[in-house]
Amino acid sequence: MFGAPQPVTASSTPLVPLPRRPLGPSGGSGQVRRWYENELGWPTVPGDPLRLLVGVRYDVLDVPAEAGHAALRRLASGSPVALRGGRMLLLVSAGSAEELPGLLEWLDWGALALDLVAIGAGGLMEAPSPPVPHGERAVPHGQGRVPPARGSRPAAPCEAGGPPAPWGRVGSQGAAVWLRPPEPGCEVEASLPTLSALGGGGDTPDLVRLVNTVATQCHRVRLRRACAQPPAMRAQGR
Repeated sequence: MFGAPQPVTASSTPLVPLPRRPLGPSGGSGQVRRWYENELGWPTVPGDPLRLLVGVRYDVLDVPAEAGHAALRRLASGSPVALRGGRMLLLVSAGSAEELPGLLEWLDWGALALDLVAIGAGGLMEAPSPPVPHGERAVPHGQGRVPPARGSRPAAPCEAGGPPAPWGRVGSQGAAVWLRPPEPGCEVEASLPTLSALGGGGDTPDLVRLVNTVATQCHRVRLRRACAQPPAMRAQGR
């Protein structure tokens, strides 16, 4: 009555749809990658999640957030700073990671175990979500971006003012976000702490003072945590 069954051919529509790449902020990680590579000129590496190649334009000091907050005054206003969980990522001049061990020795911090990690040439850093332009508001991942109100003026590169809110801050689960985002159109190197600024009279931040401040705060955090432990655990850690 219904006739013979028809054979399934290669052109038949599959019953199970093909897998789709998950969407990231504002339609995928490709836009985020273009922002870093085209707007900032920062190299990235293939893969997901998106990661930045360290040691080309900058190095990174990875410190406890509490210690990093105490050192913010040692940074220029345009020096990028990121947060990831309980850690702060301070961008410093390229080559600083190689100088850090000797610098800590010179500052008499070399004999102590400090929660201070330097990421240099060949290292990777998780790419924080780009900041939302002025006039837009942050929304959860995958829901696109809210356009600016009619008649609003977009912010110019390097324009003064408070940092815009980053994508993903709503409901973030430890993902990296910008505390002080980089500004497209600005050369990041000019704002980064460098060893060559020691004793100089310019506006370039001094890497020596930054490292000394961070090391001091890391040591204080370590002592405070040790004092908070029960006596038995303190004895085991000696």
